[in-house]
Amino acid sequence: MCGIVGYVGAKDCAPILVEGLRRLEYRGYDSAGLAVHAGADGAGGRAGRGTGIEIVRAVGKLANLEAALKKKPLVGHTGIGHTRWATHGRPSEANAHPHVAGGVAVVHNGIIENHVALRAELESRGVRFTSDTDTEIVAHLIDQALAAGASRLVDAVRSALLRVRGAYGIAVLSAASPDEIVVARADSPLVIGLGVGETLCASDIPALLAHTREVLLLHDGEIAVLTRDGAAITTLDGTPVHREKKTISWSPTQAEKGGYKHFMLKEIHEQPRAVEDTLRGRVDLVAGDVVAEEIGLRPDVAKSIERVCFVACGTSSHAAMAGRYWMEQLGRIPASVEIGSEVRYRDPVFGPRDLVIAVSQSGETLDTLAAVKTAKAKGAHVLAVANVVDSAIPRVCDATLHTHAGPEIGVASTKCFTTQLVALLLLAVYVGRRRGVLEATDARRVLEALAHVPQQMREVLGKAEKVSRLARKYKGASHMLFLGRGTGYPIALEGALKLKEISYIHAEGYAAGEMKHGPIALIDADMPVVVVTPRDAHYEKTLSNMQEVKAREGRLIAVCTAGDKDVRALVETDLEVLEVPEAAPEVLPLLTVLPLQLLAYYVADLKGTDVDQPRNLAKTVTVE
Repeated sequence: MCGIVGYVGAKDCAPILVEGLRRLEYRGYDSAGLAVHAGADGAGGRAGRGTGIEIVRAVGKLANLEAALKKKPLVGHTGIGHTRWATHGRPSEANAHPHVAGGVAVVHNGIIENHVALRAELESRGVRFTSDTDTEIVAHLIDQALAAGASRLVDAVRSALLRVRGAYGIAVLSAASPDEIVVARADSPLVIGLGVGETLCASDIPALLAHTREVLLLHDGEIAVLTRDGAAITTLDGTPVHREKKTISWSPTQAEKGGYKHFMLKEIHEQPRAVEDTLRGRVDLVAGDVVAEEIGLRPDVAKSIERVCFVACGTSSHAAMAGRYWMEQLGRIPASVEIGSEVRYRDPVFGPRDLVIAVSQSGETLDTLAAVKTAKAKGAHVLAVANVVDSAIPRVCDATLHTHAGPEIGVASTKCFTTQLVALLLLAVYVGRRRGVLEATDARRVLEALAHVPQQMREVLGKAEKVSRLARKYKGASHMLFLGRGTGYPIALEGALKLKEISYIHAEGYAAGEMKHGPIALIDADMPVVVVTPRDAHYEKTLSNMQEVKAREGRLIAVCTAGDKDVRALVETDLEVLEVPEAAPEVLPLLTVLPLQLLAYYVADLKGTDVDQPRNLAKTVTVE
């Protein structure tokens, strides 16, 4: 999400900053802007007049920023730029970065979790805000630290960052420091590029490659001062850091993919970070509760709900199916899942005691949008779970829970799916607590399990090479069957969908208990059967289904809990055992889906299909 670039050197920096932002367009954005130090006599832009720093910002694509720069050129040799993907505040010029306070300009990626308290504190001191963003708070904190006597910009930035809690990658300019940029990082990437007589920074390597291939990777909790002679890195407490530079050998296209062969593979491996971003600031383990005012359900409204209806299409419908289990288990409300295209062409019964939850990664899915409008017209309370801020579905809903997965380039959804799962589980806990049917201790157990998921996901993804070998063994299959029970059922559906979407192998997902009602007729020695069988409440029944497959010479592949000897005894070799860590049953879908995503990816890659843009498919479905 979002893109940062910065330059200090001898060249006119505005064209360099714009080109760097263009190299980051694949990350997605809804507005863009530059801040350039124009020297002591700079006239200043609208947002920074009289500071020696000139600002130009625009909503929409970079072409709009370039048009604004033609009307008001920026000239200087030190500057920062940003492409914003909205989290706090709608896309607008006022909310676009850079943000200015006094003689300070800031660009920021991430989320400041304690922004509400800090904003209230600053306003009580007479500070006036010009945006709805959390980032402007950082600019004011730095400006106040300078006003209070901080002798160097880096000291003022350090003072401000010690006040904030959350994730950030930031770059800071000061009118008093025309030849330096201060950058810092916490849970949001930032890379420093070392040129000859110039130094650059960016949130990703592609923005640097036109100027240098020598980089320093800033680590969490570090801050750096950039000058044209290089970078001085320290920890947040001031301890000097020596960092060896790295030489990047990737091409610009490879760099956009982070060195991965395809965007889909990159996005599969981004899931631990995406889940962390979805959870960030929303989990209160002390209270055993979810902090998400944006959901907009007061306890009295939550208690009045008699039914929950999830509306979604495709992959989002599989996330909704898991959400149904959680809503009934934790929220104790009857729940159903409806396909958007089916809702819009019948006369559904919705009313004021219904909560309709529209799940869409793009927020633009036409069938889901139509279903939302139908539910709204009938008086239902409608909540969106979406990734793209200010998209069509959130705009017409009563409230939105954003997933914060970041842009997803691959057509076959991966990280958007897992962050939808996280959001829906958080929502179920939130509703259960407000209805008074979920005790704090039970909620805390689920939330603690969620907090451990990113590291467990990294553990599963660390075994990708084994899945690659398994894919080589089964790439010639013409058909595959996927089975699961409970929340393993929607994961089986999702695994089958991923395989058919990108490899073009015919695959079907079934509830394992339904196997005897038809699909068992397909099983023979040529039929691979993938079974989602972690140790949960459904384990013994699912194990029986596996034995039925083996009795008919089906080729079993199991996604199971690590160390499961009973499962190992049923499969052909150890290669067919895809293990996940032991975890609370509510979070198992977040782990069991990962090997299935990898299996689909590697099979498709071996078959030579267009993984990122499979035939006949579109990323956002805005037609019937």
